[in-house]
Amino acid sequence: MNFTKMHGIGNDFILINCLDSNGESLRSEARDRAIELCDRKFGIGADGIILILPGSSTEFRMQMFNPDGSEAEMCGNGIRCFANYLYENDLVPDFSNLNIETGAGTLIVKPELDGAKFTGRVTVDMGPPILDPKLIPTTLGTASVINEPLELLDRTVSVTAISMGNPHAVVFVETVENYPVQLIGQQVENHGSFPNRTNTEFIEVLSRREMNFRVWERGAGETLACGTGACASVVASSLNGLTDRDVTVHLRGGDLQIRWSESDNHVYMTGAAETVYTGAI
Repeated sequence: MNFTKMHGIGNDFILINCLDSNGESLRSEARDRAIELCDRKFGIGADGIILILPGSSTEFRMQMFNPDGSEAEMCGNGIRCFANYLYENDLVPDFSNLNIETGAGTLIVKPELDGAKFTGRVTVDMGPPILDPKLIPTTLGTASVINEPLELLDRTVSVTAISMGNPHAVVFVETVENYPVQLIGQQVENHGSFPNRTNTEFIEVLSRREMNFRVWERGAGETLACGTGACASVVASSLNGLTDRDVTVHLRGGDLQIRWSESDNHVYMTGAAETVYTGAI
């Protein structure tokens, strides 16, 4: 199995090209071996596996599996790696915009160019945030879940719940550096109020246009970055009146620029992705 290891600001993935005639066999093998391949001691090691597949209504489709073997609907850092792979391997002519099918719908990716040269940065139209509790899904709230109390084993935290095609619970804290992300993240992820589990973001607001960010990802644990989580966090901070709608998010692996547009209600994510190495296993 040939693969490419990539990362989006520290969120790392194993990308497997399943576009050729052997694609379905590779897809099945990667799905069945997701836990083994993502293991950092005995496998390649990654925050997830991304399969590059032919689309049904567009040319390309992205499918992702978490390190615990579960399938993820979407991944913001992952889709930037997906797009960069296509551009770097000349699978898309003239650095045109991409329409990529995902478990969260078809997303549009626009490459950033310096003249005719690709910079490695892309902007992804992540679509509108989902605030309806039934669609997130969560049993909290009625019309929306903004700053709602959530009872845990030894404390109560306030969460703002949003879906960016996958569920997120955003918690605002005074400082993220020493916050018990692992302890609280596991409890929120598996709380009965989130029937499909949830990603959990811990946010320290620095100003109207800047925040620090840590994340506990569903099925992966704490990672250096989460693109959909950064999007959800900016929407949550805006809904709570803590920031504007255009924010620089400082994640442990690097920065993302997130803009929640007032004109079309879509969230736009801009950031880089890089190839680490290629190999075979």
